[in-house]
Amino acid sequence: MKQHALALIAGGLAIAFAGSADAQQRALTAADYARAERFLRDSVTPLVFGIGVQPISISGNRFGYRIRSKTGSEIILVDPARGTRAICSSETDRCGGAIDDRELSRLRGGDARVAPKPEVVSPDGKRAAFIRGYNLWVRDVASSRETQLTTDGAKDFGYATDNAGWVRSDRPILVWSPDSKKIATFQQDERAVGEMYLVDTKAGHPTLQAWKYPLPGDSVIAMIQRVIIDVDVPRVTRLDMPADAHRSTLCDHIICRGNEGWADVQWYPDGSQLAFVSTSRDHKHEVLRVANAATGKIRDVLREDVATQFESGNGLVNWRVLPASNEVIWFSERDDWGQLYLYDLGTGRLKNKITTGEGNVDQLLRVDDKGRALYFVGNAKERGRDPYFRHFYKIKMDGTGLTLLTPDDADHEITLPASAQYFVDTYSRPEVPQVSVVRDLNGKLLLTLETADITGLRATGWKPPMPITVKARDGKTDLYGLLYAPTNLDRTKKYPIVNHIYPGPQTGSVGGRGFSPARGDAQALAELGFVVVEIDGMGTPWRSKSFHDYYYGRMGDNTLPDQVAGMKELARRFSWIDIDRAGIYGHSGGGFAAADAMFRYPDFFKVGISEAGNHDNRVYEDDWGERYQGLLVRGPDGSDNYAPEANQLLAQNLKGKLLLAHGTLDDNVPPNNTLLVVDALIKANKDFDLLLLPNRRHGFGNEAYMVRRRWDYFVKYLLGAEPPKEYQLGRPPRAN
Repeated sequence: MKQHALALIAGGLAIAFAGSADAQQRALTAADYARAERFLRDSVTPLVFGIGVQPISISGNRFGYRIRSKTGSEIILVDPARGTRAICSSETDRCGGAIDDRELSRLRGGDARVAPKPEVVSPDGKRAAFIRGYNLWVRDVASSRETQLTTDGAKDFGYATDNAGWVRSDRPILVWSPDSKKIATFQQDERAVGEMYLVDTKAGHPTLQAWKYPLPGDSVIAMIQRVIIDVDVPRVTRLDMPADAHRSTLCDHIICRGNEGWADVQWYPDGSQLAFVSTSRDHKHEVLRVANAATGKIRDVLREDVATQFESGNGLVNWRVLPASNEVIWFSERDDWGQLYLYDLGTGRLKNKITTGEGNVDQLLRVDDKGRALYFVGNAKERGRDPYFRHFYKIKMDGTGLTLLTPDDADHEITLPASAQYFVDTYSRPEVPQVSVVRDLNGKLLLTLETADITGLRATGWKPPMPITVKARDGKTDLYGLLYAPTNLDRTKKYPIVNHIYPGPQTGSVGGRGFSPARGDAQALAELGFVVVEIDGMGTPWRSKSFHDYYYGRMGDNTLPDQVAGMKELARRFSWIDIDRAGIYGHSGGGFAAADAMFRYPDFFKVGISEAGNHDNRVYEDDWGERYQGLLVRGPDGSDNYAPEANQLLAQNLKGKLLLAHGTLDDNVPPNNTLLVVDALIKANKDFDLLLLPNRRHGFGNEAYMVRRRWDYFVKYLLGAEPPKEYQLGRPPRAN
């Protein structure tokens, strides 16, 4: 029988929580927190062995990798052709002379103490390109002699510069030609682009940080003027075309995760021509072009226009030009799934569709020109399996012969070394640890490399999260996620439910589907007396195009109707979930969603923690909002299509307890995003809590202090218990 707990009075605001007779109303101790802490990454990772295989190719079609075993760190040498796996006796052993000192150094890898220089080395290893004074230079590796390649670079109009919005560094953005004689790059024009400002916190005068940071609706954004540089002359050839927007077919910048160097640029093997894709500011129009490297003349090959936003894969750009056969492989979601198409490179005419049916091509890893075959990572193609599990396939270019190369019902991480006749397959599930094997290109098992050992982990009482499936807001669509329950779950009790959210659109709450001994602090939080859930709602990727675009142009949706529907279904399914005590937390986009949840569903979510949220995409970098919300359009009355999605305009709806947190030097999501919400809450006379972390940038969510404050907030206001005062994570507990 349910009853209501006494109202808690905090900061003058009365908050009534719907509790239950068996709710924990006691004070938690340091021992309780110490027990929860044992489920954090730093505590559980050392208890797992045989995971983290990262193959490094060496001579003779062999590879090696470094692994941590119960006896220490080992270097393993593998010969796939012979089916052998040898353990070097120590990290200084060259496996009986089977590898040389250079190869041993590569295999030891992580021992490097010096950060790599901000330069790009040519394919032949003889020259390295770098930026100096807004111009591009090359250094002869052997003699260290330096040559200036460009002379007209200037502030905010430099060559190969990596700076637009939240991504900025000193690395040059360019692609060397295969013969190491030419460089494809750009001169980036940001001279009239608006700036972002931050100041550090210190005694004395603060230091101002200012950099170019265009916003949605700005009349001027970062533009790139594409050039090709003949290094030996040197000579700069500017491509005969207007400047392109600083955009990519894959992500919200021209540099994308999984792509080394510059995405959407591919040299012909002989260096005579350069293929690239121009992406419009709103990501709705893509043009594949080919440039003559000597003259700069441009030829348009094909164009694709979409109603929402185009992307060329998941984690990897998937288009390829094939000059030898005068063809191009193009990626499109025009039939609601990510598919590959074969076009004529000369005429732009479609020759045939390569992949068909349900399921996506995620990453095209190899094109076998001679064998007319493709090798790709895909998902959602295997009926009866979790659609988020990745598998590896091969298919002929004419669309026949689709073959599954990874049979196990799990998520597969694939490493396919260049030109190798084998691949390394590491497969696992959220609840099943990794197995790493080597297979040939027909999928035949050659040998097993590692089987993860989690004996020590299980001995601590650790349990994996529970994979869950719930219905979306429409009552029909399956959604997938994870549930974390206390390892000492008492099914006769009622536990508050906490939603750990990241709404996308570029990823979801769950993240990878592989095994991990710790996924943030979800399990640790559960140990304090909660049920924690992560649900990938409609609008997140890896499903169909229509699923991914579900709330395009309505960023304030944040998958929240799906989160609420899923949480209610779980409460009906599991009697130990107390749906009347629901909380939510998230970081970055999750911070946006968490505060949004407190404002749009004030009677459902009682406690929320919003960290580093991009609460109003009009003040977040241009490419994010313009890709997923569309271009900013202002009406005659001064309104715009972004305003309905801004959290501060809903702040007056707050009823529960809300903690806002932000780093004061966050150069990804600047802190004014949160301060807009703070200002609105003050104007609405609402009580709330604010935590500003001085001199922190965007990634403070796993910092010990933030984790502890997060635990404290849910324990006090959702669990209805008193947390231990100022518990210090990472410090050994004091003896009684």
